[in-house]
Amino acid sequence: MDVMTIVWIVVGLVAGAGVMFVVQKSAMAAQRKAILDEAQKDAEIIKKEKLMQAKEKFLQLKEEHEKVIKEKDNKINEAHNRIKQKENTLNQRLGDTKRKEQSLDDTKANLERQLEVVEKKQSELDALHAKQVRQLESLSGLSADEAKEQLKEALINEAKTEAMGRMKEIVDEAKINASRDAKKIVIETIQRVATEQAVENSVSVFNIESDELKGRIIGREGRNIRALEAATGVEIIVDDTPEAIILSCFDPVRREVARLSLHQLVTDGRIHPARIEEVVAKTEKRLNEEIVEVGKRTCIDLNIHGLHPELIKMVGRMKYRSSYGQNLLQHSREVANLCATMAAELGLNPKVAKRAGLLHDIGKVPDEESELPHAILGMKLAEKYNEKPDVCNAIGAHHDEIEMTNLISPIVQVCDAVSGARPGARREIMESYIQRIKDLERIPLSYPGVEKSFAIQAGRELRVIVSSEKVKDEEASSLAFQISEKIQDEMTYPGQVKVTVIRETRATSIAR
Repeated sequence: MDVMTIVWIVVGLVAGAGVMFVVQKSAMAAQRKAILDEAQKDAEIIKKEKLMQAKEKFLQLKEEHEKVIKEKDNKINEAHNRIKQKENTLNQRLGDTKRKEQSLDDTKANLERQLEVVEKKQSELDALHAKQVRQLESLSGLSADEAKEQLKEALINEAKTEAMGRMKEIVDEAKINASRDAKKIVIETIQRVATEQAVENSVSVFNIESDELKGRIIGREGRNIRALEAATGVEIIVDDTPEAIILSCFDPVRREVARLSLHQLVTDGRIHPARIEEVVAKTEKRLNEEIVEVGKRTCIDLNIHGLHPELIKMVGRMKYRSSYGQNLLQHSREVANLCATMAAELGLNPKVAKRAGLLHDIGKVPDEESELPHAILGMKLAEKYNEKPDVCNAIGAHHDEIEMTNLISPIVQVCDAVSGARPGARREIMESYIQRIKDLERIPLSYPGVEKSFAIQAGRELRVIVSSEKVKDEEASSLAFQISEKIQDEMTYPGQVKVTVIRETRATSIAR
C-alpha cells in the first residue's frame, strides 16, 4: 500500500469521526432541551402546588384569627353587660339608700320630738318623786339615806338567811347523792384490787457467816472497804454487830449494787481492790438489765403496750424507790389498777387511766436531778416520749400543779390519795403528825364564837365546840363549811377531814 492510499484512509476516518461527533452533539442538544422542558413543567406544577398550599394556610390562619377576634368581642360584650348590670344594681342600691336615709331622717325627727316629751315628763316625775320623798321623810322622821340603809341591811340579812338555808339544802342533797355514788365506786374499786405493803428505808443489813469475814472485807489498812465504798457510793459500817454489816445510802439502787457485790465477793472469796471494781461493774450491768426486765414485766402484767423504752426503764427503777416508806413500784401498780377499775365504773377508757396511773410518779426516778416538782417533771418526761395529752395532763395535775383538762386527771389524783392514805401504807414522822394535829385544832379558834376544838381519829375528824350565845343554829352549818374550806386551802393531809360543829345549851342547877 502506498502513502497516498494511507493518507486517503486517514482522511476518511477523520471525516467519519467528525460526522459522528456532529450527530452526537445534535442528539445531546435535543436531549438537553427535552430535559429542560420537563424541568420547567415540573417547576410549574410545584409552583402551583405551593401556591395552593399557601392559599390554604392563609385561609386557615385568617379563619383562626377571625375566631380569636370573635371570642374577644364576645368577652368584651359579656364584660360590658356585667358592668352595665352592676351599674344598674348600684343605681338601684343608691336609690334604696336615699330612701332609707330619708326614712331615718324622719325617724330621727320623730325620736327627737318623743325625747323632748319624755324629758318633760321625767322632769315632772322627778319633781313629784322629790315631793313624795319629802312627805315620807316628814312622816317617818328618817332621811332618805337612812331609810335606804335600813332597808338594805334588812334585805341583806334576809338574803343571807335564805341563802344559807338554800345552800344547806343543796349541800345536803349533793352530799347524799354524791357521797353515796362516790363511796360505792371507791369501795368497789378498793375491794377489787389486792394491795401489798413494802416498807423501804435507807439502811440494808448484809449478813455474814462469821465475824472473821469482816477483816477480809476491811482489808489491809482498810483498802478493800475504801475501794468498795468508792466504787458503789455506799457507806459500809462494820461495827460490833455480830455477823452483820450495815450498808447505808439514800439511793436504794446503789445500796442494792453494794449488797449484791458483797455477796458475790464473799461467795467467791477473792477480795481485793481490782476484783471489787470488776464485780461492782458486772453487778451494775446486771442490775440495769434487771431494772429493764422489771419494767417490761410490769407492763405485761398490767397489759400496757407501746411504752417507750426509757419509760419502761423508769418503771423498773421504781422498784428501788420509796415514798414515805411505801415502795414506789407497788404504789404505782396499785394506783394503775385502782384507776382502771374506777374509770370502768365511770364509763371512761380504763386503758388510758391505767397507763396514767402507772406513770404518775415517774418524776421521782429521773436519770438526772431536777429542781422541778416531780409531777411537772414526770409530765415533761411523758411529753418527751410522746405520751397522749390526757396521760401527760393526769401526771402533771395529780398534785394540782397545773389545771386538769380531762376526766382521767381527777381519777389519778383520787386513786393516788386512796393508795397513800390506806392504813399502813406509809410512815409518818411523829413530829410532823403532831404539828399537823396542832394546826388542825388551831384553825377553828380564829372564828368568833368557837370555844374549843378537838382533832380525833388521827386527824380524820375535827370537832368544834361553839358558844350557844354567840353562834345560832342556822349559823352552825355555815361555820362548818367555812372551816372545811379553810382547812382545804391551808393544809396538806391524807384522805379527808370531817368537820363537826357542836352547839348546845346547858342549864345547871344544884340541889342542897
